[in-house]
Amino acid sequence: MNKSNIILVGPPGAGKGTQAILLRDKMDLNYISTGDLFRFNLNNSTALGKKAQQYMSTGELVPDSITINMLAEELNSLGIDKGFILDGFPRTLPQAESLDAFMEDLSIELDTVLFFDVPNDELVLRLSSRYTCRECQAPNMLNSSKTSEVPTCSQCNGELYQREDDTPSAIERRLEVYDQETKPIINFYETKGILHTIDSLGKVEEVFSKVMEVV
Repeated sequence: MNKSNIILVGPPGAGKGTQAILLRDKMDLNYISTGDLFRFNLNNSTALGKKAQQYMSTGELVPDSITINMLAEELNSLGIDKGFILDGFPRTLPQAESLDAFMEDLSIELDTVLFFDVPNDELVLRLSSRYTCRECQAPNMLNSSKTSEVPTCSQCNGELYQREDDTPSAIERRLEVYDQETKPIINFYETKGILHTIDSLGKVEEVFSKVMEVV
């Protein structure tokens, strides 16, 4: 299968991470999660991690250039010939424009942008039921009202916890931020003719079938 460079966009809770893993395994692509990149650089106190921490410690936003540099280092270490799936960046129009310029400098062509579309009421339901494993960071879905204690991770049996940004009030704010900041990048990629909307309601396997029809 030919290599592809793919970006995943969509609101929190749309299932981008799950689909990214399936897509990685199916197409043998590198999977780059900017969330994982940040955690790695911060936890290992890399030069870029220290720069990011300087901004975060004062409550400032980390400049896009730092994220781009983290991405550049990751692409260099993985090799750009294999193709990649990028999840978590860009989140704003300026980030999309910066990423576009960065890829142009490296003569990397972006093939596909997958927009995972899910109604807000479904997103609230998903996010409020999502728990994360402390060991492997895998997401687990459960209805906490139907159990007296939090079960262990379905992947590694590690302890599960609910992230602070998956509480109802935080979810509402996250979706507001998404509407204000992230939706404009959909138009940005649509004008380039590489945006494909994926109806993300339904089972994981059903959504993945829609993804494969596109890529």
